[in-house]
Amino acid sequence: MKVSPELMKHLNELLDTYTQEVKSAGLKPSTEKTYLLHADHFVRWCNGDFVPGTTLKKNNK
Repeated sequence: MKVSPELMKHLNELLDTYTQEVKSAGLKPSTEKTYLLHADHFVRWCNGDFVPGTTLKKNNK
């Protein structure tokens, strides 16, 4: 997927806000990492930089 540059800018701004909220939520480090990783993957997918399952497919070969 590839979204417009305007939407990508807005998504990155929202990701920054989300990151701040997750980091201030007092979560366990592993939980925090999971929340942020998945959010980052979604934003990267919107930008055309991420394909779900790609790493898993490479590791299973």
